[in-house]
Formats: sequence, structure tokens, C-alpha cells
Amino acid sequence: MDALSPSSQSGHPRTGLLPALLCLILVLSALLAWQLLRRSDSGVHDPDAAPRLVSARGELAASEHTTINIFRQVSPSVVHITNYRVVERGPLRLDPTAIKKGTGTGFVWNEDGYIVTNFHVVQGGQRWRVTFADNTVLEARAVGGSASNDLAVLKVDAPADKLKKIALGTSGDLQVGQTVLAIGNPFGFDQTLTTGVISGLDRQISSANGVPIRNVIQTDAAINPGNSGGPLLDSAGRMIGVNTAIVSPSGAYAGIGFAVPVDTVNEVVPRLIQRPAARPSLGIELWSDAQARWWGETGAIIREVKADGAAARAGLKPSVDTERGVYIGDVIVKLGEHPIRSRRDLSRALATFDVGDEVAITVRRDRQLKNASLELQAAKEQ
Repeated sequence: MDALSPSSQSGHPRTGLLPALLCLILVLSALLAWQLLRRSDSGVHDPDAAPRLVSARGELAASEHTTINIFRQVSPSVVHITNYRVVERGPLRLDPTAIKKGTGTGFVWNEDGYIVTNFHVVQGGQRWRVTFADNTVLEARAVGGSASNDLAVLKVDAPADKLKKIALGTSGDLQVGQTVLAIGNPFGFDQTLTTGVISGLDRQISSANGVPIRNVIQTDAAINPGNSGGPLLDSAGRMIGVNTAIVSPSGAYAGIGFAVPVDTVNEVVPRLIQRPAARPSLGIELWSDAQARWWGETGAIIREVKADGAAARAGLKPSVDTERGVYIGDVIVKLGEHPIRSRRDLSRALATFDVGDEVAITVRRDRQLKNASLELQAAKEQ
């Protein structure tokens, strides 16, 4: 028979109808969505939108005028200091390259080109660059430093118009609650101003070498890494301290900052400029590191104690020559916070102190550790 079976007659129409229905549903859905979008959009956008009128500012507050004027007056005296160390590259190490070690802040001390900053800002550097507020960059030379007061002096050769010395106040009449301002370069952001109050006076903090710095000013003005060495100012625009440290578990600002008082700065800086700082000494002679290794000792072995020297007054013992050999004297194993494993370690540790510093010392004597305290004396130049 030529007639088609019922199944074959009903199968083809169903197969073509389903895609057509799906297409129709999609088209209708798209049209519906477009209509809804048009209706919702018409209530959101406004073709006549324009900028709003600005409200009149009026006069600045008197305190704002004071802050602005102080910044304009003092900022030319504040500089950005970059500390570099020199690394020799190449197979023959004949290609010296300056690598940035750190940054900080400083200020112009006088028209002779002396720049004051923190000791820890310049410590370990071999080259220093000073950037002024107008972006003039000059190479600087090290003049001197006091690790115990966290103060250092650099010198630049600059025309007089670049050297606007900062005005000095006194830290002798400060009061808790006074307004203070700090200018510096936190995190490399030049000429940053922060404000606060004096939070406390006569604080004591430890310098980088562990010697206490006394009569320190505490402030809540924001002091961050890079502010070190910058001025802390009073509301008259006078410098009353040098920002030096913060208390913070993370190293970032936490509301407690410290500044070396200006009266200390005004005493220490002229001494550093007038003459090279005397080298501190213990008043001893040491055995060589080679001899110490021969004896199997770790530390700096005292060979001789100078009469009336710092070590003698502290009761340190020298080595003694006997018929049976050398009786080893005290072995220095710690000076301040510095562990001493060799004569070289002791020399490096001494370089972080100043003449007159009271320093704790630990020695090994007859296999027992003994602690003492002594006042460092000036080394006698040969």
C-alpha cells in the first residue's frame, strides 16, 4: 500500500513545531524585557542634570590661618634626605653603584649649609642627597653624629637663598596640651604637615645604641617612617624638638611619637660642627682575634687595663703573664645591647656610643659572667 502509517504521518509536524515555539518565546521575552528597561530607565536619568552651585566658604578659622602660615614659613627650611650605600658590581667589582638605603627628613641649621637630622637616618650610609622644598637636589657630606642623642649633621654647598635656617624655640617651658606641628617626608611623601598636641614631657626612650635619651617630648602628631629627623614646631613656628621615634607594634603611626628636645639639639649640634667628635674608649688593650681563636675564646680578650681608665674604674681584669704562660683576663661578651664575639665587634659597638655615655658591660671571668657599668672616656690620639 502507498498510504503512510499513522506514526509517520504524525511525527513530522511535531518535530518542526517545537523549535518554532521556542523562537517565538525568546522573541516575546526580549520585547518584554526591552519594554521594562525603557520604563525603568525613564525614571533614573535626567537630560537636564547640571553641576550644583558651590556654597560660599567664608573666612578661614584663625587656627587654620595660623597652621597655613606656619607651613609656608617653615617648609623651605625642611629637606628630604636620602641615604645611599655604594655596591661594587661586575666580575672585577669595578662598577660602583649607589643603592638607596633609606630616607628621612632634616632641616637647615644655618646659612653655612649645615643640615641636622637623626643619627639613625644617616647611619650606615656612604653617600647622602638632600632635596629642598623646590626640588633642588644636592650631594651632602657627613660632619658628625651623636648616636646617644640620635642627632647627626650633614653639610651641603648651596647658595644662600636656598639655606633658610629654621627658627629655634626652647623646650624648657613646654606644657602638655600645647599645639604642635610636624613637617616631614613620611613614606617618601615630601613636605607633609601633621598636627597634634604635646601628650607628655620628660619621657625617656632608648637610642639606636641602647643609651637612654632623656627629657624627650611625647606627641600625638602623626609621625611615620620618613618623618625621622624633621622638626616638631610650636604654634609660633619655632622648632621645639626633632622627631625621632614612634611606639608601634607594626612600625606605622599609632598615636605615640617622640622628639628630641630642642635644648638638647642646641647643645649637641654646635659641638658636632665645631670639631670632630672624640672617639669613645674603654681604656684597655686587647689581644688579637687570631690569638683569641688560638685559645678557643669567643669575645674580646682584655690584654691590658690602663690606669685610671674607664675599665680600671669598673674593676675589669687584664691578662697576666706568668712563668707557666698567660693567665687570660676578662673576656668582653656584651657592650650595651651589642653582643661581642670578637675584637672587631667591640670596635663597631664602641662607634655607636659617645664619650661620657654610661654603658653596661658583660665580661666572662673564670667561666662566670659578670656585669658592670662604666663611663666611656675619650680615646687618646696616637
